[in-house]
Amino acid sequence: MQYRTISNGSTSFEVSTLCLGTMFFGTRTDTATAHAILDRFADAGGTFLDTANNYNAWVGGHGRDSEDVLGAWIRRRGGLGGVRLATELGAAKKDPALPLQNVEPTNFQGLTAEVVAREARLSLQHLGVDRIDVLYGHVDDRETPIAETVAAFGRLQREGLVGISGISNVALWRLIEAREEALRQGVDPYGVVQQGYSYVYPSPGAGRTNDVSVELLDYAAAAGADGRPPLTITAYSPLHQGAFARHDKPAWPAMRHASNRERVRTLHEVAEEIGATPNQVALAWLLGAEVPVIPVVGISSVAQLEEALAASELVLDADVRARLDTADLDVRAAVGA
Repeated sequence: MQYRTISNGSTSFEVSTLCLGTMFFGTRTDTATAHAILDRFADAGGTFLDTANNYNAWVGGHGRDSEDVLGAWIRRRGGLGGVRLATELGAAKKDPALPLQNVEPTNFQGLTAEVVAREARLSLQHLGVDRIDVLYGHVDDRETPIAETVAAFGRLQREGLVGISGISNVALWRLIEAREEALRQGVDPYGVVQQGYSYVYPSPGAGRTNDVSVELLDYAAAAGADGRPPLTITAYSPLHQGAFARHDKPAWPAMRHASNRERVRTLHEVAEEIGATPNQVALAWLLGAEVPVIPVVGISSVAQLEEALAASELVLDADVRARLDTADLDVRAAVGA
C-alpha cells in the first residue's frame, strides 16, 4: 500500500492512496461481508474509508446504513487505530416522503448552517467516534450563501469535531470562491474535493460540473505552494461500477461516445498484454498520474478488494501510459475535437 498526506494548511494526516468506498454496506452488501472487506483492507494497510449520510436510501436502506456498519466494525476492533474516516452530508432527503434524484426537485437537504451542524453530529453518533477526519458537503448548494456554509464547516473544525472539510460535486469556480471565503473568514478552507473521475471522460458540452477537469487538476497542482492552501482530489466511480470489465454493463450516457469506446478498447489491450485486469490498469492510470488523485473504490466482495489492492502496486511504464493517454487521438482528430 502507498500513502500520501492530505492537508488544509493547518491540519494534516496520512492516508492510503486507495480509499475504500462503502456505499452499499448494510444493504446490498451484508454486514458480515462488509466487515470481512474492512478487515482485509486494514490488514493490507488501507487507512482511508469513505461513507455518507444518505447511502442506501435508494435501495431500501434508511441512508445511514453504511455509517452504522462502520460504527459496528470500529466497536468490534476497539477503535479506529490508524484508519481515517470520511463521510458526507447535504444530499440526504429533505422531505422523507419524496425520492432523491439528480434533477430538480432534487430533495437534497442542502448545506445550510443548521443542516451542517445537525448532520455532522448525527454522523458522529452513528459512526461511534468523536471526530470525523474528512467531512464533505456531498453536493454544492447554490441556494445557501457560500459564506454561511463555509462558516458552518469552520465551526466544526474549531470545535475539534472535524479534521479537514471538503466539498463534492461542485463547479470549479464555486470551489475556488469557497476556499477564498474561508481565508476571508479566517477559518480552514476545504482541503479535499471529491469529483467523478476515471480513465474515460464525459462528452464535451454535457453540462456536467461534478467531474474532474483539466482546470481542476491544474488548480490542485498549484495548491500548497506560495501561500496557497493545499488541495487533494478524491475520485468517485473510478471504475464506473464495473463498466470497464463487463461488456453487459452500459456506461453512463455522458460517457457513451466514440473516444471512450476507443479508450476502453485500448484499456483491455494493455491489460491483456501486461497481465493485469482492465480495472487494475484504470486504477494504476489514476494513481500514477502527473497530478495524482485518490480513487474511492466501491467494493462489494473480498475478491473485488483483492483486485483493487493489486492495482495499488501496479506501476505503468512510460510508454504504456503514453499509449493510454493518446488512445483516442485519431477519433478526436476525425471529428475535429
